[in-house]
Amino acid sequence: MRALLDTNVILDVLLKREEFYEDSASVIKLCVADIEGIFSVNQTTDIFYILKRSGASNEVAKQAIVGLNKYIGLVDSKKSDVLDALKSNTGDFEDAIIDSIAKREKADYIITRNNTDYINSSVKAISPSDFLKLW
Repeated sequence: MRALLDTNVILDVLLKREEFYEDSASVIKLCVADIEGIFSVNQTTDIFYILKRSGASNEVAKQAIVGLNKYIGLVDSKKSDVLDALKSNTGDFEDAIIDSIAKREKADYIITRNNTDYINSSVKAISPSDFLKLW
């Protein structure tokens, strides 16, 4: 099984967002042992920026991304992802790119806390808690 982790799920763990941490951390643990988790190159800029904005140093933000890549595969973003996203019915451009990458990478799921952002997605969006129940 292959799942693309949305930025909010990754940040739940890195920022230890109390309400969401446990489920998101459990999903990442599954990526270590049982499933193939992926995130995209374009997500790294958002992750880096939000970590910095929350008070992390450049070095801490860099190491967070390096650490993530030990457990979750980092996949490229391509020109075709952007062009597909521009044609998409998905309301948010970033989400449309995530959907396009998930489809190209043959992900079974997009694991996100914002399922409604992916209503028109070609890849099924599922929350961390629902994914854990399914698993």
